[in-house]
Amino acid sequence: MIEQLCAMDGRVVMITGASSGIGAAAARLFAEQGAEVVITARREDRLVALAEEIEAKGGRAVAVAGDVRRSEDVERIVDAAVRRYGRLDAAFNNAGRATLGVDLHEMADDDYDTVMDVNVRGVWNCMRHQIRAMLDTGGGAIVNTASVAGLIATGVGAPYVAAKHAVIGLTKAAAASYGERGIRVNALAVGSTLTEMMQSAIDQLPGLEEAFFARAVQKRFAAPVEVARAALWLCSDAASFVTGATVPVDGGTLAV
Repeated sequence: MIEQLCAMDGRVVMITGASSGIGAAAARLFAEQGAEVVITARREDRLVALAEEIEAKGGRAVAVAGDVRRSEDVERIVDAAVRRYGRLDAAFNNAGRATLGVDLHEMADDDYDTVMDVNVRGVWNCMRHQIRAMLDTGGGAIVNTASVAGLIATGVGAPYVAAKHAVIGLTKAAAASYGERGIRVNALAVGSTLTEMMQSAIDQLPGLEEAFFARAVQKRFAAPVEVARAALWLCSDAASFVTGATVPVDGGTLAV
């Protein structure tokens, strides 16, 4: 298994969007591989329960609630990691917000603002504070959750498509800027994954499941842990020569 090649013993990893879905799966997986995980999201009760679950299984986790849209929150979370562990070695910037397929001309300003703020400003806030901490200790690795919608128009809301294209752009720019200073930055082009958010969308729109599978080679949803494994690999030494990449975890959606 890939986990055996991707040991994270003693490394400090910040994971956003960790209260459910891909982020929670990543927190469990990274901790199983020996990482000290600093988990964050807005839902503090879920974070605390997840941290307690990880520690009960012998892992190490600290929960710090916050909103990635707020620079001061992200700074506080990164500072908490550095104060507790002395450094920040890796980060998985996974917090995101999607929209259903509302036509562009009918979308409200608030919906646009929320999608862009969480997905783009959130990654921007996280990377600038994470990079500062990593530069202090000689480098690190960052993985940003993008989407197949960051490479093609998938039929989801236009702001989400635009936001995930921006995440990939930020990833490439950061990789180019900080590669010589020991920081690798990559993105995941995530396909349809069965998270709480996805289940809610399916419940609201009959037929959505079939639409998501229309382009994919593998006609199923990813489990959150399947995406988390790709993030683990990119954060580990097993991917030491990979930076500036957008790695598909999409069941073949981008292959056809």
